Amino acid sequence: MAGRNGRTVRDLRRGNRTAVLQRLYFDGPLSRFELGPATGLSSGSVSNVVADLIADGLVEEAGSVDSDGGRPRTLLRVAPDSGHMIGVDVGETRVRVELFDVTLTELARVEHPLAPQRYDVDVIVGHIRDGVAEVLRAAGIEPERLLGVGVGVPGIVERTADRGAVVHGQTIGWDAVPLEALLRSGSQLPDSVPYFIDNGAKTLGQAEMWFGAGRGARNAVVVLFGSGVGACLVTPEVEHGRAVEWGHLTVRVRGRRCRCGALGCLEAYAGAESLLSRWREEGGRPPEDTDEETALTAMLAAAYPAGGTAADPVALAVLEETAEYLGAGLSDLINLFQPERILIGGWAGLQLGSRFLPAVRRHATTYALRHPAEKVTIDLGRLGPDAVTVGAAILPLADFFARGGRRAEPAAEDRLPAWRTALEERAPH
Repeated sequence: MAGRNGRTVRDLRRGNRTAVLQRLYFDGPLSRFELGPATGLSSGSVSNVVADLIADGLVEEAGSVDSDGGRPRTLLRVAPDSGHMIGVDVGETRVRVELFDVTLTELARVEHPLAPQRYDVDVIVGHIRDGVAEVLRAAGIEPERLLGVGVGVPGIVERTADRGAVVHGQTIGWDAVPLEALLRSGSQLPDSVPYFIDNGAKTLGQAEMWFGAGRGARNAVVVLFGSGVGACLVTPEVEHGRAVEWGHLTVRVRGRRCRCGALGCLEAYAGAESLLSRWREEGGRPPEDTDEETALTAMLAAAYPAGGTAADPVALAVLEETAEYLGAGLSDLINLFQPERILIGGWAGLQLGSRFLPAVRRHATTYALRHPAEKVTIDLGRLGPDAVTVGAAILPLADFFARGGRRAEPAAEDRLPAWRTALEERAPH
């Protein structure tokens, strides 16, 4: 039965369960007494919701603490084994698949390397399918226990009614690839296990905002700096983040050709792929027959040698120019969105690290408007190279919490009759 605001009793129950689960997840263990002010619920509602969640196996007791003159208070936490998620990172050099419990403790992982410049759809779909099966087998987890599989991919993700998530990955040669349908086809996962496919920059942003350097910020931009560059914008209006194709902002008219085909994109100057190409074009000598991560390590060693060895002037000049382009690109984000924080992650961003960051900060604040530049901090992400897979796994977890800890509803033909649903909604909570 719907109230004046259109919310049914079922909606209220779901909202109350969501509030308790989220508070226990982020701030627990907590007692029932502490959950009241933390969630804004009455003590009676807290008791009812907690009893429900314990009965469902989602919440468990976690010891007790002394109270002021009364009986000890029982602490509660989200049960770690109440569900499992898989996170997948379709990266530039490998496909990484990780299995987590609800507390995002890693239980198993597998990596399948990708040949340079090869993003064959069938190969990647095969790597994801095989990886999912491998991590489930390694941890001894039944597929039915999964809350979902999150996948971070390069490109724009469009959700369609007939084909599910479709990926437009221009830089990797993917034109409207129906990735969700392809993963479903031949998958050993039951249809009840949902896929959550999104841009890799968004999954990185999701991870940093939940557990990393973005926690507590209302407005933030999380930058993914790998072979190319991308960004995720988080605001109160878009609390789970929105991927923006920042790497294809034009920073130089008639400039270098980007791998997307356009001229002068930021990614043509700031991605690891372009860094190494420009070093080679200027006479540098990246190691042959190695992946980008190894080659970038060699470039950094050449530009910043240890033991008093002379620096490679070409490598150093390319890195300094890249810092200016990246800083100028960040200034656009500062002027457009006025974030509290900008966080730089991705394997290349973390590898460039603290040596690179002061120059990027300096150029960003020089190019940006003074007022928003004075209010923003620019730092490295805290979650390391696994942040995309962690963020991908958060996608099904966030959906699970939003539904009050309920798994995906059955198909329409399996739902209860309308009269039964109406009676349940009228029942007191």
